Amino acid sequence: MNQASTMPPKSGINPVTPPKKSMLRNQRKMAPWFFLAPGILMFLVFVISPIFQSLWISFYEWDGLGEKTWLGLANYLELFDDENFFISLKNNIIWLVLYMLAPPIGLAIALMLNQTVFGIRLYKSLFFFPFVISQVVVGLVFAWFYDPSYGLLNVVITSFGFEPIAVLADERFVTYGIIVAGLWPQVAYCMILYLTGLNNVAADQIEAARLDNAKGWKMLWYIIIPQLRPATFIAVVVTVIGALRSFDLVSIMTSGGPYGSSRVLSYYMYETALSEYGYRMGYGAAIAVVLFAIMMLFITGFIWKMIRDERG
Repeated sequence: MNQASTMPPKSGINPVTPPKKSMLRNQRKMAPWFFLAPGILMFLVFVISPIFQSLWISFYEWDGLGEKTWLGLANYLELFDDENFFISLKNNIIWLVLYMLAPPIGLAIALMLNQTVFGIRLYKSLFFFPFVISQVVVGLVFAWFYDPSYGLLNVVITSFGFEPIAVLADERFVTYGIIVAGLWPQVAYCMILYLTGLNNVAADQIEAARLDNAKGWKMLWYIIIPQLRPATFIAVVVTVIGALRSFDLVSIMTSGGPYGSSRVLSYYMYETALSEYGYRMGYGAAIAVVLFAIMMLFITGFIWKMIRDERG
């Protein structure tokens, strides 16, 4: 063999030099941040910044237009003497406790609909329909449903010989009536989350459990539910947030009545800060900060429990 045959063939592409390799590596590292930058910027501007602005305004007396007057912790101390604040807080706790029925009910419906029978897609669509419609529509539908004159609820009650109940005009029932209206779309959302999670359940684990004679509640508790933890996490977090920011249904169905008995913290914040009865931006911001702290307390506790269970 001659010397020319042992030489590598020439090509039109030059090998990449080490500096160019380093540049390509840096570009690959930076590319995700360029895609994330617009979302991060919007999150900082529209979420993080308003949180700190609300905290800052809560230390002032301000009507939204004039000069701010420094009050320190006076707005927060006033909350302890505000009966309307404690009524709103109590109602929010009731909302939170009863709203936690949405994930287990959604899971039960998802298990029922996770079948391969004729027309199952239609049934899924009918169960998911409440989540698609607006909360305003939900509020109006249930306001008609509870109407003491011609509402379907009282038609059924009077057919059994009982007196009609004005649910939205009775301080004893109004909060529970609104919560039922809110649970209708919330259960539908949790159902969709669990239906998606059930599609990702490992079939081999189910078959192995059946070989070990596991079925019924044992199959559900030890095999299926542990694999639904991501769906459960999202369902619980969204349900907690929905329970604590329950403004729209209260506004549409009762406007906080009767006599303020159905107020929640988000609606009371609106009344004190933005309605014609208030324009106390600082006091409304203090209520918003308390509501945010309660929400973060529940969500942080649930995340901590999820992490501890995963490590355990």
